[in-house]
Amino acid sequence: MIEIILLERVDGLGTMGQIVKVRPGYARNFLLPLKKALRATKANSELFEKQRAQLEAQNAADRAKAETLAAKMEGLKLVVIRQASEMGQLFGSVSSRDIVEAAEKAGNTLHRTQVQIDTPIKMLGLFPVKIKLHPEVTAKVTVNVARSPEEAQVQAAKGAAVIKAAAEKAEVEAAFGVPVEGAEVAASDEATEAKKPAKKAKKAEAETAEGEEAPKAKKPRAKKAAAE
Repeated sequence: MIEIILLERVDGLGTMGQIVKVRPGYARNFLLPLKKALRATKANSELFEKQRAQLEAQNAADRAKAETLAAKMEGLKLVVIRQASEMGQLFGSVSSRDIVEAAEKAGNTLHRTQVQIDTPIKMLGLFPVKIKLHPEVTAKVTVNVARSPEEAQVQAAKGAAVIKAAAEKAEVEAAFGVPVEGAEVAASDEATEAKKPAKKAKKAEAETAEGEEAPKAKKPRAKKAAAE
């Protein structure tokens, strides 16, 4: 473990000016190259104290700028067109670079390190993604992953992946043991067969009712004949 001085707030570590211990690889590969921290040496500590006021002012300006951008991006829907199987499984996954490109098409400039994908996106559909615009400012966008712009429009309107229809067909296929294309026909035929007994019962009731009403209709004639 090595000690570093944080130059900005870092989730899970601390705020600006704090001296914390981290793994050498984390500092060397991430914190130091991105100027999020300095090695905690005596010289760097003195340098930081001299520049603290300037760093705090710059941080406040960056935060204000990020808040303005976050207000613009909050709730934004970014469309990513990818190839996928019939069941909606992507041939690969959506990367932070894909989201950056989608944001640029929507008129927003991002860096891939700002994109936070909590769970790998490997299916068609709508997915919430966090955009870290500043250590203290985050915007939430929706990534609409579809196979075509037209499909993306349908998903946006429904608020869900159109591939759900395919999933429902798969359930029918599993239930009836026939190809997906014929599953609906099979289901329709079975439903028709199930309705037949009910139709027969209603027909029998109707015939019975007619049979009972027939004699009643003839009684007045019989009385008239007797009277004559």
